[in-house]
Amino acid sequence: MNVEPHHTSEELKTLYRTEMNSRLARRIHGVYLASRGMTCPEIMKITGSARRTVQQWITKYNLGGLEKLKDQPRPGQPHHLPRHLLGRLAKRIAAGPRRSDGVSVFTSPVIQRIIEQEFGVLYSLSAVKYLLHRMGYSYLCPRPQHENSDPQAQEEFKKTSQKHWLKSPSRIPAKG
Repeated sequence: MNVEPHHTSEELKTLYRTEMNSRLARRIHGVYLASRGMTCPEIMKITGSARRTVQQWITKYNLGGLEKLKDQPRPGQPHHLPRHLLGRLAKRIAAGPRRSDGVSVFTSPVIQRIIEQEFGVLYSLSAVKYLLHRMGYSYLCPRPQHENSDPQAQEEFKKTSQKHWLKSPSRIPAKG
């Protein structure tokens, strides 16, 4: 395998040993081994990569040096809600439901409606759940509490109410 002399073998050795990105370090290691005169099957065995992968590393390095070995941005569908609005959405969720929301606890459909009304972005229900997961929220939520509830009256009720449940027998006979 022919390797263009962008760097010496010793420079490549130092680069792959000091590189923090493990994927890039593995690619540089493959180029280093090729610069030392190793064959593609030998490099494959050492790096644990496929033949075509090793060949692509060498080709990219020959065309543009280390810059071509670095990861390129991967394509994908852009997020509908811009990143600068995620902070506003997080604050809105953290503040809790407003009286105008008409609910006592946020659910995915409610947040879907909020995103549509306040940010003007349409999301499917599954996309809202994925967005919330990415933002660090979970599906768990506390049991809702009515806004007019009286905690002292509830505790008093627990203390003074009679226990009306029956204890189950220790052995329940199975039917025939």
